[in-house]
Amino acid sequence: MQTKRLASNYWGVALAIALTPLLLWAALQILPTHDDWAGTTTPDFRPFFIKEHFLFYGFHWRPFDTWIGYIAGRNPQLLYPAFNHVCVVAGHLLCTILVCRLLLTLGFGRRACNVSTLFFFITPATMATVLAIDSQNQTFALAWGIAAFLYYIRNSRRKYLIWPVLVFIATLSKENGLMWALICPILAYGFDFIDLRTLKKDILVGIAIMAAYALAIALLPKDITIHPDYEPGILKTVSNVVKFLFSSFVTVDYIYLLHQPSRNLLLAAVTLLLALPFIYYVFIRPWRTFADKRILCTALSLVIAVGPHLGTVYSMMHTYAGLVLVTIIAACSIEQYQQPSKSLLLAFLLWIIAAVGIDIHLTDASIKSGLIGRQMAHEAISQTGTPVNKAYLIIIEDDYPKLSSFCVIPNEAFGWGLAARHETNYQWPEVISDTTIERTADAFRQAERLGRQVLQSSSYDCVWIVNHEKVYVVKK
Repeated sequence: MQTKRLASNYWGVALAIALTPLLLWAALQILPTHDDWAGTTTPDFRPFFIKEHFLFYGFHWRPFDTWIGYIAGRNPQLLYPAFNHVCVVAGHLLCTILVCRLLLTLGFGRRACNVSTLFFFITPATMATVLAIDSQNQTFALAWGIAAFLYYIRNSRRKYLIWPVLVFIATLSKENGLMWALICPILAYGFDFIDLRTLKKDILVGIAIMAAYALAIALLPKDITIHPDYEPGILKTVSNVVKFLFSSFVTVDYIYLLHQPSRNLLLAAVTLLLALPFIYYVFIRPWRTFADKRILCTALSLVIAVGPHLGTVYSMMHTYAGLVLVTIIAACSIEQYQQPSKSLLLAFLLWIIAAVGIDIHLTDASIKSGLIGRQMAHEAISQTGTPVNKAYLIIIEDDYPKLSSFCVIPNEAFGWGLAARHETNYQWPEVISDTTIERTADAFRQAERLGRQVLQSSSYDCVWIVNHEKVYVVKK
């Protein structure tokens, strides 16, 4: 009886829990592509107690990623990427539950809480994270960040101990977790949990937390090379802000809208038209009240949350970092409708239809991208015939357009040959080297000539030539 009452009162969370097995079933069908092959959540066969599993390495200090890679490495055929998907989906459900708790703590009523919680769980803006394989860092960085805020506003004597610890744990999940050192006091001030004097003091504490993390990074042994994509630029920042605004607030099928081979402007328009009434009620119609202190502080917190990405690299997966704050803005708007509005509920129902339809399409596209990589791996293995120790990969530059992690370029789905190693249960080849040549009318013959030269002048056992979705093997 009590369970039924809870499900009735908090149907947003109840629906999220009920839908999670379906979401997990769909995610488990997605295979690794692109960055999934390059991250530290891939199977790691090294002993666990080494510094790389705890300290700074490469670009990042994310020990939880390396732990997942270590676990997956115990039985890669069984656990990779299944274990990764379980972690990501579980993290998203945890964030959803924490979002509900956060909204209740901020004083929102049940209607605003339930609608906003379900909005967070199923919005297509989360799918680039939820359907990815190496994105548990994003889900748990957000979860620890929300937990830090919930503890911060308790104003207990241990606040200045527990709050920094939780922020630091969020940061060890992913670097943007550090932003909660500033978000916590700003958001708390917006909802009157602290006064202006405490805000000023705790902003300084938050800056000290960030400085302590920067000092730790500076003192740890590391070898960092800044990738050109991460270099800031004015045009890049403007472009990233536009991407951020659209991906966070506009629900539309971006595959139909932006991915040229899949483009269908009619279907894109249908998804937008279905979602538009809810977007209007929540993000457009109440604009006169957006000067409210709650929304201003939430909006500032949103900019801080996604700020690390706006000046460097912003993609659809980075939307996740700020979605809890978008959800709070939505709850503020919904709360203004004092009585249950049939038009608002109808608008939300239409939005759900659009969101679920887009989610299904994004999932299907992700599955197909992964299957292309597996098919290419099987081609390479079957044509190679017998196990080899060293393979050389020649990629003919591909002009095939991509969209985030949903529609991936075939050679990136192939993972620069790593998909083949995965399909052999990491038995062979032990070494894979690769190079990319320009796509021209004579590119394939050029690749064959280069392949024969490599076989004659080096110790490689075979050459794999990747041309779009096809793999050709040159052997000694």
